[in-house]
Amino acid sequence: MIRVEGLTKVFRRPRTFSGPFGTVRTLFTRVYEEKTAVDGVGFELDRGEVVGYLGPNGAGKSTTIKVLTGILTPTSGTVEVDGLIPWRDRAANARNVGVVFGQRSQLWWDLPLIESLRLVGSLYDVPAPRFESSLRKLRDLLGLDPFLDTPVRQLSLGQRMRGDLAAAVLYEPPLLYLDEPTVGLDVLAKEAVREFVTETNRTGDTTVILTTHDLADVEALCRRIILIDHGKVIFDGAIEALVDEPRRLVVQLDAGPEELRGVRRAEDGSYTFPIRDDLPALIAEITGAHTIRDMAVIEPDLESVIKRIYTR
Repeated sequence: MIRVEGLTKVFRRPRTFSGPFGTVRTLFTRVYEEKTAVDGVGFELDRGEVVGYLGPNGAGKSTTIKVLTGILTPTSGTVEVDGLIPWRDRAANARNVGVVFGQRSQLWWDLPLIESLRLVGSLYDVPAPRFESSLRKLRDLLGLDPFLDTPVRQLSLGQRMRGDLAAAVLYEPPLLYLDEPTVGLDVLAKEAVREFVTETNRTGDTTVILTTHDLADVEALCRRIILIDHGKVIFDGAIEALVDEPRRLVVQLDAGPEELRGVRRAEDGSYTFPIRDDLPALIAEITGAHTIRDMAVIEPDLESVIKRIYTR
């Protein structure tokens, strides 16, 4: 569905000068500063995949998405989206993709939501029967009925986001780009968005690229992640391959020894055991010799792994 090889995007801007005539010097200068936003990125996506495209602020995520949508032309590299070169075949590419930017809306601010959706249907030449069928499905999946006739400027953030999702998939594109789709949403709104993306992918075989800082979205939706930092891909694979830490058993005992099975007692009196073998046997061994006050099994945490990578 998507093939990216050696994608590089360099932004050039004139060097700015300070001082009394700094503005004039900046206006007529021929000295430029270059910033490499994306540096040799490469990956392939099959049809129907849901992939998390992750990285810290300024890593190059949004720049990559803008190249894939045809908004930006790359400095070098090869990009194909469903057989099209996005910046050369912008009209054809636009019909194949739906885009949701969490900070920007594609809806008309002063129109009721239903009128915005009708305009989107007209822009993409959606036949009336297909439009009504898609709208009926979206009304059920996203719960649009209570605010369908409300002007967009009067919608809450969660309602507007659901309206943007409806506009992005109304014409049934095979590819969906989601850039921070749950930013600022409450728990119920986030869950509604996640369920909608899962259902859209399942029923329409829609390929989804998700960029987000909310790793709960990634864990709920994605089986594969691409990690980018300073414009370079530093990991591409299954979440399980990144989070390769064992589960841990945390136990608190009544009057436990300084060391138990090679694990020293923590300041709060707890012991943390990596679970590499049979968990029931480990618990039976501890309970057979000691009185357990509290116990918990800690699953490996994607957020802590990503945090360590960013810090490094």
